[in-house]
Amino acid sequence: MTADAVLSRELKSLQEEFLAAQRERAAMPVATAPSAPTSAGGETAAASGPKSTDEQELRDQLRDLVKEVADFVDGAEKNISAHPAMSIVAAMLLGILIGNLLARR
Repeated sequence: MTADAVLSRELKSLQEEFLAAQRERAAMPVATAPSAPTSAGGETAAASGPKSTDEQELRDQLRDLVKEVADFVDGAEKNISAHPAMSIVAAMLLGILIGNLLARR
């Protein structure tokens, strides 16, 4: 449960950083070409639609990542709840393995 809170904070922090970078980029002056295509209302085509396909793709990937991580954490919590003894033994063995690997340095 604690790992879920930490993970949620990290994901929220990443989203905030992404939005801050996006706001910074939007605030930067953009040199527009005089021959930029305009719509009937006089807006440029880029202003009326999505900013870029790369940006939209990045948002979609970030959304998918958040969903996958949340699903992974939920599945792990269910598995640990179903098999608490096995989870403790696995965590202990993993700790011993990491301790032995670090002791070799």
